[in-house]
Amino acid sequence: MKILFVLTSHDQLGNTGEKTGFWIEEFASPYYYLVDKGVDVILASPKGGQPPIDPTSDKPENQTESTKRFKGDSALQEKLSKTHQLSEVSSDDYDAVFYPGGHGPLWDLAESEVSAKLIESFYNSDKPVSFVCHAPAALKHVKSTNGEPLVTGKKVTGFTNTEEALVQLTDVVPFLVEDMLKENGGIYSKAGDFEPYALEDGLLITGQNPASSEKVAEILLAQLQK
Repeated sequence: MKILFVLTSHDQLGNTGEKTGFWIEEFASPYYYLVDKGVDVILASPKGGQPPIDPTSDKPENQTESTKRFKGDSALQEKLSKTHQLSEVSSDDYDAVFYPGGHGPLWDLAESEVSAKLIESFYNSDKPVSFVCHAPAALKHVKSTNGEPLVTGKKVTGFTNTEEALVQLTDVVPFLVEDMLKENGGIYSKAGDFEPYALEDGLLITGQNPASSEKVAEILLAQLQK
């Protein structure tokens, strides 16, 4: 079994002068959950090479067993430094795709035509597409075969407006994930702030926040094992 992980290449947190990128927990937890079960995980990003790590995700208060394991895993860090360029990957070569979050995807993956077409290609080939936290941003311009947004009429979740307010970035981000999913016709729901919550609607799997990342991987693997 082969799953493609798509990470952000964007490292600027709006106009704040601060850095962003992908959130370690949202990458490491699903990655280890899957590879420990024998799944081959391949990494890609819009620019290829080393994707930026959100420095906030590296703070002591955001450490988990998975992030600690990542810190000591030189083989995975080496692999991460050589992600494939997104334009060079094909859905034909994988069984599913997973997008970790962090604020980075709000800027690059949300507006990437290459990413949107890739998600559409997976979905239209009856392959699961999965996202956690801010990564559902990548669904912003993804369409169904009927031309409507892919999320229209589907159960979805993602980082909530209240969670964005709690991290004090409501006025920094280009859009709010919750608002975008609703505007695109998604049937949006959520749990409490920073509580684990993930939804499955056919091939579309979404998780609310970092605490939901392994749950998304669990649903994804269960779907592939059917």
